[in-house]
Amino acid sequence: QKYNLFLFLLPMKEKIVVNKTARIFKEGNEGSNIVVIALHGYGQSAEFFIRKFSSLYNDSLFIAPEGLHRFYLNGTEGRVGASWMTKTEREDDISDNILFLDKIIEHIQDTHPSKKIILLGFSQGGATAARWFYSKNNQNVKNSIMWATVFPPDIDENLIQKDNADNYFVLGNEDQYYINEDAEKVRTLYRSFGFNTIDFQGLSNNSSLSPFGAPFPQSILLTILKKLVLKSPFLL
Repeated sequence: QKYNLFLFLLPMKEKIVVNKTARIFKEGNEGSNIVVIALHGYGQSAEFFIRKFSSLYNDSLFIAPEGLHRFYLNGTEGRVGASWMTKTEREDDISDNILFLDKIIEHIQDTHPSKKIILLGFSQGGATAARWFYSKNNQNVKNSIMWATVFPPDIDENLIQKDNADNYFVLGNEDQYYINEDAEKVRTLYRSFGFNTIDFQGLSNNSSLSPFGAPFPQSILLTILKKLVLKSPFLL
């Protein structure tokens, strides 16, 4: 049986770079010396995600960027969520996300030059945050909080300062993606990279099924922020 080989030839692919308008949401105390950049999880909306930190608005300024890929959560209408990347053209998405965060950091440093910046990433947003945090583009942000997220295996371990005690990994003991051995495995990995690990009773968060999900344990986040502030010349 003969086959038409043209059926198996892939089309030629080219890439072009375009400008894209991105959304960021801001809430909190503009007079605070602390800026928390909070990256949402898969399928979440930055507009709703930032509300998870409402009890901390008096203490810090929160900025929530939104992933560059928006989509309907169910079918072709209704609630809209966002994603940071998919498996398709993954490397391009990673590069675009790093440039996006570069712009945000540059904007903060121009408008709030004396503020301490802390990077927080939840779930898929945590992997995105980590890739930027350990990139050569990061010159000034020294503190990160990774919340219920994998540590991206593509990060060059030579870029990781393993003696840095000012980074945190947080995980709930009822997280649906990290159960028993998987939970301990991810904690051990983060500890090997110099992270403090914090466990708490409950869900880490229900990331994508609802734009709100479960509430963040804001008392834990406040404790971490205070610890980070005590190690800096800034006051919360």
